[in-house]
Amino acid sequence: MVKYKKEQKESTFQSQRKGSVKRKSQFKETRSLIIDLFDHLHGEALARMIIVDELPFKHIEGEGEGFRYFMSIVQPMFPIPSRITIARDCLSLYVKEKARLKETLLKGYQSVCLTTDCWTSVQNMNYLVLTTHFIDIDWKLHKRILNFCPMENHRGETIGEAIESCLIEWGIEKVFTITVHNASLNDVVVSYLRGKINGWNGSVLRGDYLHVRCVAHILNLVVNDRLKSMHESITKIRNEVRYVHAFPARMKKFKECIEKEKIQSTSMFQLDVPTRWNSTYLMLDSALKFEKAFSRYESQYAHYVLEHLEEGKRRGIPAKEDWENARIFVKFLKVFYDVTNAVSGTLFVTSSNYFHDFCLVVKTLKG
Repeated sequence: MVKYKKEQKESTFQSQRKGSVKRKSQFKETRSLIIDLFDHLHGEALARMIIVDELPFKHIEGEGEGFRYFMSIVQPMFPIPSRITIARDCLSLYVKEKARLKETLLKGYQSVCLTTDCWTSVQNMNYLVLTTHFIDIDWKLHKRILNFCPMENHRGETIGEAIESCLIEWGIEKVFTITVHNASLNDVVVSYLRGKINGWNGSVLRGDYLHVRCVAHILNLVVNDRLKSMHESITKIRNEVRYVHAFPARMKKFKECIEKEKIQSTSMFQLDVPTRWNSTYLMLDSALKFEKAFSRYESQYAHYVLEHLEEGKRRGIPAKEDWENARIFVKFLKVFYDVTNAVSGTLFVTSSNYFHDFCLVVKTLKG
């Protein structure tokens, strides 16, 4: 009897010991899975931060001293990944988000609207971007970039083939409209795509309304044509702004002129990019506020006037007539600036306001 109880006790102890070992093993496995899960979530969150904030990969490993210190306080156990790991995580996140977007587009199977543009970089590389605009099942408007890729050239057939390949890759067959710049090569692009989309039975009314010309680009052409007539006055004001802005000493003297003229403004004038009319508009609009200060600057500092005289002509100094031209032109540009911003919205519908904006532009041109 005693022997039996002893054996039973040993058997119970062995069972409890095995159970304890098994539970410890299960705990270690669970803990390992949890750690792996959190490492994955941390890596994905870090990759998303890099992408959203447009940070370089070396920001974390090499230059991110502040980030490393922050993580040492928040979570000392967090391993700082290398730039190669971050690049791999960013690629994995891209593949994941691409699959999710593709599923959304295929699941809804609705028609989409496309916008595309091409340009050449400073490295003389040709690029194309293709963007889709669609309404989901909850009637929310979305904008997503489908592709950003290098191009061999800007020929219409090449662009059309690139867009076709992108649509096939994404499984998109139903296309309502394609919005492009008002250029002759885009006629070739849309004609090529119309034939392909009609073959997929994905167009509306056989693609008669597939081609949409970008209103913002047309407005840009109108404004640039008008800029030519005001070129001399704009150039003089631009030169004066650049002259004052070039050195801190000049800017200091100019601020003294502002104080003496008692001009109340929370911001200074700004430089423009001559090839972008919207920045020229902002430059002229800001410079007009300081017209009196510029005049005082000219009268107080004779060397400034001498530097800009050429055979008795005011080569770089704007006259009263130039300021008046700028004042009239700013009113003209403001209409186009506001309309361009209104029709360029991507997160809200703009077609419902088109006719009103168009009438405003026509009225401005006739006036």
